[in-house]
Amino acid sequence: MRPMLTNLKLTLVSIVSMCLVTSAVSAQESNVAEAEMSVLRTVSDAGLEWGPCPPFMPDGCAIAVLHGDPSKVNVDVLFKVEANSSIPNHWHNSPERMILLAGELAVTYEGEKTQIMKVGSYAYGPSKKPHTAKCGDDGPCIIFIAFEDPLDAFDLVEGN
Repeated sequence: MRPMLTNLKLTLVSIVSMCLVTSAVSAQESNVAEAEMSVLRTVSDAGLEWGPCPPFMPDGCAIAVLHGDPSKVNVDVLFKVEANSSIPNHWHNSPERMILLAGELAVTYEGEKTQIMKVGSYAYGPSKKPHTAKCGDDGPCIIFIAFEDPLDAFDLVEGN
């Protein structure tokens, strides 16, 4: 009887091992099937869906999501304002990383000197730090912005 018990144990071990290997392979195949796809977009991409900015932003302001979900972490957007538009004092919960793609933008963070962004300029804005901006008169300003946290913007009324 002992050899039969040993054979049964070996058979059970083999079956369990095979199930574990099959599960691991299935999980890897599932991860490959659900793998994130790459993204390539341009400012003039006809597939971009431009939506409205928060109501306190200037007329003609628009935002297009390039990657991610604005209600979740790690979202990339294009932000566009018309020439000569002033972006009012506001802040975000998230830090923002920006690259100016078109126009010229004067940006002022609270307690700092105004800085001029030209096409190709990179800027970092700390979370919750109030700032304003003014787009120059040389066409619209288009900015790539990467947010670490969900996308938000809060109007900062002077004196509050």
